[in-house]
Amino acid sequence: MPGPARDTALESKLGRYSLGVVAHLLLLLLWYLFVRFGEVPKFVMPGPADTLAALLVPDYGWWANVRVTATEIYGGYALALVAGVLLALAFTWSKTFESLMLPLLVTLNMIPKVALGPLIIVWFKYGVFPNSMIAFSIAVFPILLTTARGLREIEPELLDLVRSLRGSRWQLFTKVQLPGALPYVFSGMKVGAILAVAGAIVGEFLGSDRGLGYLMLQVQVTLDTPAMFMAVILITLLGVLLYGLVMLLEHLLVPVDARVT
Repeated sequence: MPGPARDTALESKLGRYSLGVVAHLLLLLLWYLFVRFGEVPKFVMPGPADTLAALLVPDYGWWANVRVTATEIYGGYALALVAGVLLALAFTWSKTFESLMLPLLVTLNMIPKVALGPLIIVWFKYGVFPNSMIAFSIAVFPILLTTARGLREIEPELLDLVRSLRGSRWQLFTKVQLPGALPYVFSGMKVGAILAVAGAIVGEFLGSDRGLGYLMLQVQVTLDTPAMFMAVILITLLGVLLYGLVMLLEHLLVPVDARVT
């Protein structure tokens, strides 16, 4: 890319990031002004300072609960990514397998995860694993669908060429199919990242003895609204971190003109 064009692209990217930062700062300012001049009771909506002060309460075990929720989100998401890509690959290898499994997966995906949550807890009891499974069950389907679509978009002539050169299925996947499908994979990964956060918190709400969702239910009883706000913010940061990691990987692995928006 020529120097001027590269500089223009960099300025445009920095401009978009700057606008994002400004939007968050404006939201923070509006929050402060609404609480400050709207005379809103603290138990209804605390201000930013009161919310931040909730982190100093040692009894809440913030960082231990953050670790639990992060493990549930990232563990469930990683499992969904692996399972989604492998199932999509299996669908491209066997149309019979796809015809057999895809309708079943669609039906299973239609089950409300809030209804499925108590069953998972009955089967696996409380803990990190059942909540990770709920996150997995929500996040896997968009990854599967977009990856399968991306694998189908590969030019048949290219696949035939690799087969004619006696390339194995693994070589075909790693050298041709996966690189060509990466834009679609990352598109599903972005959606899955958002859903995995929701899944883990749903699991903690339904039955858990640790995690930020569990902590929110505990402080709700005492109307400690600043702690509830802080828990929501920390959950959001965990999701933003995961989404940002996906975007970083997409930036490193997928050319700009090939990305699916």
